[in-house]
Parts: sequence; C-alpha cells; structure tokens
Amino acid sequence: MLAEQRLRTILHQVSQRQTVSVADLCQLTGASEATIRRDLNGLARQGKLVKIHGGATSLEEEEFLAREPDLATKQRYAREKERIGRYAATLIGDDDVVYLDTGTTVLHMAEHLKGSNALFVTSSIEFAARLTEYSLHIYVLGGALKLGTVDIVGAEALDALRRYNFTKVFLGTSGISVSQGFTTPDPEAAALKFLAASRAQTVYMLADSSKFGRVTAATILPLEGARIITDKLPDRKYLDCTDIVAV
Repeated sequence: MLAEQRLRTILHQVSQRQTVSVADLCQLTGASEATIRRDLNGLARQGKLVKIHGGATSLEEEEFLAREPDLATKQRYAREKERIGRYAATLIGDDDVVYLDTGTTVLHMAEHLKGSNALFVTSSIEFAARLTEYSLHIYVLGGALKLGTVDIVGAEALDALRRYNFTKVFLGTSGISVSQGFTTPDPEAAALKFLAASRAQTVYMLADSSKFGRVTAATILPLEGARIITDKLPDRKYLDCTDIVAV
C-alpha cells in the first residue's frame, strides 16, 4: 500500500472507530509496526489525531475552562464524589506515607480515614483540620495561602514537599483529556501536584465523570502518569491511556 493511501486508511479508521491500535493498523495496511508508529507520529504533529500508547485516538471535542469553577459548580456531583472518596480511602494501609491534595473530591476521603495509622502530608488546611479531629498523624506543608482558599502553594511549599517520599498520592484535577492530560486552572497548583506525583510509588487521580473531555490552563501530568478513580467512564478510549476504576 502506498504511503498516501496508508495515511488515508489510518485517518478513516480513527474517524470511524475513535481509537485504533498499532496492531490493527498493521493488519489493515500490511505495514510494519515501525512504519505505522512513524505515520501516527507524523499525523499527530499535523494535528489530525492524538497519539496514545499502542495506537491513536481521534481529536476530542474539548471544553476549555479558563478559570477556576465557582463554589456552586464544585459542589455538584456530591454523591459521586462521596463514592470516589470512600473507595480511595480503602486503598490506604497503616504502613503508607500518603500525600493528600486539595480539591472537593479528595476532601471526601477525610471521614473514611478514621483509625488509620498511616502518615499523611497535605497542602490543604481544611483537610488537615478534619484529620486532626480523628487524631491522625499528619504534616502540613508550609508556604503561601492561595487567594480565595485555604490551600498552600508557592516556592516554600515545593521546597517542603521535596523532603518527602510517598507510597501513595491522591490528587484532584479540573480536566481530563487524552491530548492534554490532567489539567488545572492554577499553574502553581499544577506544579505542586506534579512534584507530589514525581515522589510517589503510586498516583491516583480522583475525578467525577464531568471532568472528562475538559481542558484548563496548566497540565499536571499526562494520563499515563496516574490511575483514575471516577464514578463513571464516559468513553472507553481513556482506558488506552491508563488504569481506571469506576465506583
């Protein structure tokens, strides 16, 4: 098959199936894996598809959010966030060293951590206050208070975070996109989340299903950088990028 025909075949398959594997494209075109991967990289650079591990997916129709959602928006999906937080708390053992991020979904873990002997580190003053009610072992990062919240951000928080190594990290996100990964409107928050993830054995991203197909200003991690815990998976194409648990 000629190169031009092969590229048309690839784009047609992506358009029809949304997500295709390298193996399937090799079978359809008779080309080698190296050739198909080279084709996919070229088409991705042209903005015609999104290259993912083991294949490609179609361009998403994404909602771009320029600002942090307001309080009313954050309080939506409360029942779903409760389920996600309850499940996430079951993943923590007494020997774990855990980083707990800011965000309403992660905050729902708090009431399910009573009696835990794990060591907790957080950048959320609200989270720390809740956990101290249960006499848990918790450290709070130092740094600047983010305007409009009681979350710690900034250079001092990053310096403090570098002193820790974690078995598990639980993060929140404002958007999940195959092409842009996990995103948040605040670049300072993104930097803190990224650093926490880089110091962890296992990273979990807690997000209700409304976050899929959204993009905000700052990328935290690519999708393969964290396992997702959500209430519902809106599109199976995300499974090609990372492990996902719907609770």
